Amino acid sequence: MQDVYIIGIGMNKFGKYPLETVRTMAEDVIHQSLNDAGINKEDLEAGFFSNTFWGMFEGQHSIRGQVVFRGMGMDRIPVTNVENACAGASTALHLAYTGVRAGMYDVAIAVGSEKLTNPDKAKSLSAYSSCMDVENYEKQIGLLLDYGKNLEGCHPPEESAPGTGRSVFMDVYAMMTRWHMNKYGTTQRQLAAIASKNHFHSSLNPYAQYQTRMSIDDVLKDSPVTYPLTRSMCAPVGDGAAAVIVCSESFIKKLKKPRPIKILASVHGQGSDRDLDGEDIGERLAKAAYVKAGLGPQDIDLAELHDATAYGELHQSEAMGFCPPGEGGALAESGATTLGGSIPINTSGGLESRGHPIGASGLAQIYEVVTQLRGEAGDRQVIGARIGLAENGGGSIGVEEAAMCIHILEKV
Repeated sequence: MQDVYIIGIGMNKFGKYPLETVRTMAEDVIHQSLNDAGINKEDLEAGFFSNTFWGMFEGQHSIRGQVVFRGMGMDRIPVTNVENACAGASTALHLAYTGVRAGMYDVAIAVGSEKLTNPDKAKSLSAYSSCMDVENYEKQIGLLLDYGKNLEGCHPPEESAPGTGRSVFMDVYAMMTRWHMNKYGTTQRQLAAIASKNHFHSSLNPYAQYQTRMSIDDVLKDSPVTYPLTRSMCAPVGDGAAAVIVCSESFIKKLKKPRPIKILASVHGQGSDRDLDGEDIGERLAKAAYVKAGLGPQDIDLAELHDATAYGELHQSEAMGFCPPGEGGALAESGATTLGGSIPINTSGGLESRGHPIGASGLAQIYEVVTQLRGEAGDRQVIGARIGLAENGGGSIGVEEAAMCIHILEKV
């Protein structure tokens, strides 16, 4: 088995781009990653393309990657289309990694591009429900409502039904948040501390969709979404793209000025049918990733965690082993997850503030970790960063993510 390295990254500023398309954004970040790696498009031996909603919004249901690559004059190479909801981009990287590690390719590219904004806002919001078991959608919502009935602090009766005027995933996260609050005593203020920290981090990130700092009180006073989540605790709707080029060790020797980052672990898994107290997919995959990397949570210098809401970061900080179960809120409140703390989390601003164009988010996490490990993150640089982790979940079935990838990267 070959060791695998990241040699090129590209990303656009996440935001709302009415004049851009999935294709134009993908072309931009592919060019960026090629330039960053110092290679030509002819050097690529395989491509893996992540997108979720191009078919729903524009009718491009099939051959999405081939459309992009052929349009750039890159034909003949194998192109694999990847759809794994919010985990699509990290899954594309996992497949590229797998191909290089197995010796099938010396160099491959993973690309994620997504356009979520639409003149019809309701269409954008309703699209998220396709990241669940559509045939059993009502059953899934009923499950959430049943769990919610047994929790204190349920959403006020005047709130609209789940998925009405907001992504249904906000309701999923809200129910899980209330469960955590009931079981461990987590507070809404701790969630606001996470969101405030991420808005601070994103103010230092030129690629972030939101770049305005918010105090804890600002977050708490923001518009309610579904209790206990306010708007600034939740990821925005937006567009964006990112790309990552990986290669074998032998290919690095062909480069003039390589800046490789080694992939110590790439783990991909599916959720399971469990109850709320069962072993979480994040816990399960994190253990596998640490074994593959030969490390533990204490060795991680920074992490990008999937925080479609502030609770997402809180939960994953526990699942990754950065603190015991029930202490994710206290960890954030202590300042440990802020720049300068013992385990900086989401230095990019995270999904909450950097933005969350579904099919690109996982590679945007990798972009941030690589930038940090190269020592090129500017004002948000984690001093002495050597090991970074990225966790990216996608979709929802039952009480957990349908899919997830975890990557552990090392500065060479």
